[in-house]
Amino acid sequence: MNPAIGEPRWLRWLLCLLALAVLGVVMLLPLAAVFTEALRRGLPPALAALADPDALAAVRLTLLVAAVAVPVNTLGGIAAAWAIAKFEFRGKRLLVTLIDLPFSVSPVISGLVWVLLFGAQGWFGPWLQARGIEIVFALPGLVLATIFVTFPFVARTLIPLMQAQGRAEEEAAATLGASGWQIFRRVTLPNIRWALLSGVLLCNARAMGEFGAVSVVSGHVRGETNTMPLHVEILYNEYQFVGAFAVAALLALLALVTLGAKALLERLGGRRLAGA
Repeated sequence: MNPAIGEPRWLRWLLCLLALAVLGVVMLLPLAAVFTEALRRGLPPALAALADPDALAAVRLTLLVAAVAVPVNTLGGIAAAWAIAKFEFRGKRLLVTLIDLPFSVSPVISGLVWVLLFGAQGWFGPWLQARGIEIVFALPGLVLATIFVTFPFVARTLIPLMQAQGRAEEEAAATLGASGWQIFRRVTLPNIRWALLSGVLLCNARAMGEFGAVSVVSGHVRGETNTMPLHVEILYNEYQFVGAFAVAALLALLALVTLGAKALLERLGGRRLAGA
């Protein structure tokens, strides 16, 4: 029995086994099924499906969208977290609410918002079309939808840490004559670097796997506006199961690598803090 909270040992083991069972059924089993189905006919057919021009275009587009959305959300997340954690101002609660908005709004709705704004019949659609600017059913629409959905990850990773650290070190640096940029680069950034990298990795994983929002604004044009999740859907609906599961397995592998890197960074960050 644990003397701290008084629960029996068997209860702890039961809860751990229950958690592992749920994890295995809900997460590990489907993940294993994806890789099994991708390799059901052997490795060559799966590699051939990945080498298909439409699949390669989907991979390139997915990486391109993430390469644009993640840096934007990194800068925006740092700015929002710094403002919320280090300053007091009117509208602070509203800013926190807006950061959490993508968590509560369906990704499909967020995609429809961009269609309403920039679609052919949207508020700004005719003006954009008259000038040859494409937003919806093009790369900019995919980027905007992804930025909206993934914005909270960096900010929400940094805010609790920066609030716990307080403002004492920054105020001391300002007293010694450091500029705002020097304070951020030499004081704030070193203190948040591990949490920042963790938030960036989570943002990247969600950006690559986003389906709902990009599905609305993509137009599903093969080889042009289909990201990897959308390409998986098309192949599956066409009963091309080997290709669908091969691309899905690649997407899952990228997610696993991202989560592994996140766990490694958290472990390294914990060691640095313990050493300090």
